[in-house]
Amino acid sequence: VKLFFSFSHEGQIYPCALIEHFSRVGRGPDPNTGMWKVKLLLDRQKNRVQTVEHLDVIYQSAHLIPVFGDGPLPDDFHLSFSLDVFNSYYVNRYADHHTFEIVF
Repeated sequence: VKLFFSFSHEGQIYPCALIEHFSRVGRGPDPNTGMWKVKLLLDRQKNRVQTVEHLDVIYQSAHLIPVFGDGPLPDDFHLSFSLDVFNSYYVNRYADHHTFEIVF
């Protein structure tokens, strides 16, 4: 979820979320961590696939851990950019057992 928001139409309030979609990397969990890896889902023009969804259709959230790579992060790096700068992420199986079982 990138953003929670609501809007009203004809007196009805609709609570929604902007959802960024991911796709699975590989056919199984990472052998070193035991966690699945995911990457941003892109359309044919290389744009991120995002949708607006009513909160009622969200079944479960997932905690993503960036795959950091070998180099250090810049000193001025802020965690709010995490979903914008990394190429892939681990689905954290240790934060919430139910998430991992439902998704994979």
